[in-house]
Amino acid sequence: MKILVSWLRDLVPVTVSIDELANALTMRGFEVSAIEPAPVIPDRQLPKSDEVTDAVLDLEVTTNRPDCLSVLGIAREVATIYGHKLSWPVLADVTTGDDALPVTIEDHAHSLCPRYAALVAQVSVGPSPDWLAARLEAADVRPINNVVDVTNYVLLELGHPMHAFDLEKLRGGELRVRLARPGETVLTLDGTSRILSDDMLVIADTERPQALAGIMGSADSEVTTLTTQVALESAYFQPVSIRRTSKHLGLSTDASYRFERGADINAPIQAIQRAQALLAEIGAGSSKGSIIDRYPVPRGPVQVTLRHARIGRVLGIDIEPVFVQQILDQLGFEIEATTTDGDALTWRVVVPTYRVDVSREIDLIEEVARHYGYDKLPSSFPAMVRPPAPLAAPIEQRRLVGRVLTASGCTEAITYSFIDEIAGGPFFPDGEEPVRIANPLSEKHTVLRPSLIPGLVDSLIYNRRREHRDIRLFEIGRRFTSGGGETTAVAIALTGAASLEHWSGGERETDFFDLTGIVDRVCDALGVTPIFDSDTRPEFVPGQTSTVRAPMLSGESDAPVTLGHVGQLSPSITSARGLPDAADAVYVAELNLDAIAQVADNRRSMVATRLPRHPSIVRDIALLLDSALPAALVRGTILAAAPDTLLHVREFDRFEGKGVPSGSVGLAFRLTFRATDRTLTDVEVQHAMDSVVAALESTHNATLR
Repeated sequence: MKILVSWLRDLVPVTVSIDELANALTMRGFEVSAIEPAPVIPDRQLPKSDEVTDAVLDLEVTTNRPDCLSVLGIAREVATIYGHKLSWPVLADVTTGDDALPVTIEDHAHSLCPRYAALVAQVSVGPSPDWLAARLEAADVRPINNVVDVTNYVLLELGHPMHAFDLEKLRGGELRVRLARPGETVLTLDGTSRILSDDMLVIADTERPQALAGIMGSADSEVTTLTTQVALESAYFQPVSIRRTSKHLGLSTDASYRFERGADINAPIQAIQRAQALLAEIGAGSSKGSIIDRYPVPRGPVQVTLRHARIGRVLGIDIEPVFVQQILDQLGFEIEATTTDGDALTWRVVVPTYRVDVSREIDLIEEVARHYGYDKLPSSFPAMVRPPAPLAAPIEQRRLVGRVLTASGCTEAITYSFIDEIAGGPFFPDGEEPVRIANPLSEKHTVLRPSLIPGLVDSLIYNRRREHRDIRLFEIGRRFTSGGGETTAVAIALTGAASLEHWSGGERETDFFDLTGIVDRVCDALGVTPIFDSDTRPEFVPGQTSTVRAPMLSGESDAPVTLGHVGQLSPSITSARGLPDAADAVYVAELNLDAIAQVADNRRSMVATRLPRHPSIVRDIALLLDSALPAALVRGTILAAAPDTLLHVREFDRFEGKGVPSGSVGLAFRLTFRATDRTLTDVEVQHAMDSVVAALESTHNATLR
């Protein structure tokens, strides 16, 4: 939004330097991104001095402040900053009535157009005065003719869009606010013929649309040098309707930019009165009859209760009540002090209709803070009188997973939830359609991701193309399926070397077991004992795939819960996504964090125990087993057969080759025993080992080596 400072000074007598004014606006939430030299404004130029100069301020106005997309809105803020009185632009004294033009809001359009006003004016179309044209050009608006320029001038000055119809081009001499008919077309002022749908609001005559409501007029009723009578339109349109039509047609204008953010429902009459005053001032026309105002259901202002004590609690500083009243009053709020809440000072505040962003007490506190000065608020934390509330379980879970994966050498990635349907194809659940985006930003963002893996793999490939070979990435986020809804997951992707290159030893490539080790570490941190079952999935390489499961908590169910999948991604997928070297193995895993939360032990319930006072005893056992037998099953048999004194068991060797029959494999396990109340004897440990060997022989047909 560009504001000419000399135009601003017409409404508020501020004499500070341009730089000081720009800094003051920035500190109140209106960033001045640029200060440009002002054009010469004939007949309106202020005398220059060291303190008073002219310039164009390029302001960044946030989307919640449509009231400041105007000279008047910014002038109101400046008047509040410096304590000056705001001077309103001159308005014509035109009354309302029904004698000039038939105007109808059809039944289905009332919710989309709660208020519509119009005025017929006799005009003499020609060029605008130099000062008016120069002010428009300073705001990057191209002058057209005096009538159209007046409507644009009002838009910039008051922030309320207007439109002028050539009255003689309206069939039937009337205006109708209605929904478009399916397939109806309108030739807009930019020369484009647009096909309309039945949810778009239009302004029509008796036969055809003459404007896209709140967006752009039709070329069929354009004001030209031959125009002698115009119908000036000023209305309030429902923001969602304007935004939807603008996005659907790909047509954004200064008018739609304001309407879709929220206009002032009480501004239409003021805008017409201002336009009529300007037409009279420049000798371009005069009103013919009264203002037609269709406002069937008037809206009352919003009222909010503001507590003085609450301001102090939120801002951490005591602000004088006089300052609060003064600021809100200058911003246009009606404020009345009350003491209904005991003896504490409270105010009843009536919110002006142009402040569509204010509806709660905290919004009023923000206004006070803005003008008090964020830089004046204390930077110290208030005294803590009670311990902070514990983190919600999902947040604590995500943070823990992030710490574990970072400690495992992985780097966190953040990717889009919108992906290409082709990229997500291999990961859609069988028989389910993808969750498609109704209005995708591009062809590469057409569906919601069913898995975190596609985005993570694209990030891996992006880094691989930039000469990063050893890559470990993870992402924690949401995924979406039509059958399962929205779930939280963590995905991991590895490629390259398993460890950093060093002169003292050779390099080893990342393999399947590096990934399962990381998954095991994550599950252990979350209180889950994972079970890796060999599996086959189309997106993974056969023989390099596992489904990760975990038993339910005791007493709930015997069936294990599927937590996710681990495996080497199929080379056909990685090459299709653009991996530079198809020979590079990419290993990925994805775990459902929601499912893990259901089966995880409650780590908060853990209690500390004394350190062991008695020594442990270690025994190794080497076995010949069927090569197709998963080691996890063998480990489970050992744990089930051994007494409670068995602390843990782990594999430490695997051998195939000379001395091992074909179809068999040699596995070695290390068993650690310890009792809490005594030192174990060799006899006790040997008895336990005999039980384990017997169980292995009977269950898995194992033989000792």
